[in-house]
Amino acid sequence: MVSDGQVVVKFGNILAKHCLDQRCSMELLRATEHTQSISSQLSIVARVKAVTGESKASSELLLSNVQNLIQAVQHVLRAAEAACVKGLGQPPADPEEEEVAAFCQQWRKNLTHHRAKEALNSDRDELGLRKTRGAKAEPTLMSLVQEQPPRSRNIPKHPSPRKGHTIMDRHL
Repeated sequence: MVSDGQVVVKFGNILAKHCLDQRCSMELLRATEHTQSISSQLSIVARVKAVTGESKASSELLLSNVQNLIQAVQHVLRAAEAACVKGLGQPPADPEEEEVAAFCQQWRKNLTHHRAKEALNSDRDELGLRKTRGAKAEPTLMSLVQEQPPRSRNIPKHPSPRKGHTIMDRHL
């Protein structure tokens, strides 16, 4: 969980660096800093729990930190969606940054396709309001991340990628 949190932090930092909208970039940086803090706390709590053994209080603290990390990751992904919609500048020739940009472009393409399909399907009532039944939800970055096949054999044990591994090689 901690290493996956670090992957999301790196992902968010790359997007924030290339986001064309200053407000979205700042929100994304705040979300990644918060996720970094919670990820560090979780790492510390996990190490303490490993040393102290089983106790109800330490288990509850660990679970609470995991839940906080999940919420923080969701916040980063929502901020990343906003940054992608506002637009991203051209990333340099760094392979990791290119991979992040390609991932975001794929999501944005899915979103645009979904919205165009929704516009063509007249799921509107007589007042022009969208019908809620049968309407499919818009694609999110979270859903795209969850569709990625697990690659547990390629995940390094530490947060910094090894040579040959990129940020998206890890399964979130």
